[in-house]
Amino acid sequence: MVSARPPRTIALVGIDGSGKTTQAHLLADALADRGLPARYRRNAGGRRWFGRLAEALGRDHVLGHRAMLFVEAVLRWLAILRTLTRRWFTGEIAVMDRYAVCQFASIRARAGNDHRARCFYRAFPAPDVTFFLAVNPQIAYDRIERRGYDHEEMDYLRAATAAYRSLPEFPGFVVIDANQTPGQVQAELLAHLPALGTVRRRITTSIVVGAAALAAAASAVTCQLAEGF
Repeated sequence: MVSARPPRTIALVGIDGSGKTTQAHLLADALADRGLPARYRRNAGGRRWFGRLAEALGRDHVLGHRAMLFVEAVLRWLAILRTLTRRWFTGEIAVMDRYAVCQFASIRARAGNDHRARCFYRAFPAPDVTFFLAVNPQIAYDRIERRGYDHEEMDYLRAATAAYRSLPEFPGFVVIDANQTPGQVQAELLAHLPALGTVRRRITTSIVVGAAALAAAASAVTCQLAEGF
């Protein structure tokens, strides 16, 4: 069970095909149905868009792996910043489809070092709850093939699974069996959340915290640009 304190940020992470997007939508809707100010927030890195562009151009890829990881890191950083800023000012519960750890796992899966990425993302606090959707790579592969708009190699899905489990943050994740049906997964997610009452908005505090976080984020960007990704 997670803390009894109502969470302000809930992140769903895991390999492609684990059901992150589906479950984040369902969870945000379920919390909203309980009268909570929950909102689905996508923190994508642009990989799907670049994949479609490559397909339109008749190429395997538009950017190399290193360049794609850099672009993905920047886009995801901006998406997370936007989500957290909105949360600070509105008091919403942000149900986040992916988080910074997804970038760390992606880098590790491609045999990279995630030290610089961690410098880049260090301004962001850890989510109150991080759900890791654990799925068999073969099941994930089949799901990706069925949806038909992207593709992942089986070797990468296996490497990404191992990468997530190697993260120092992993012991703090709530592991969910994502091999089940969407309804079963959703029930398990809700079972791990505390009984949530109405989350009161504290606008003044949010503004102060938000300003401090934005300043820290600017510092992290400066650090990242100085080192080079």
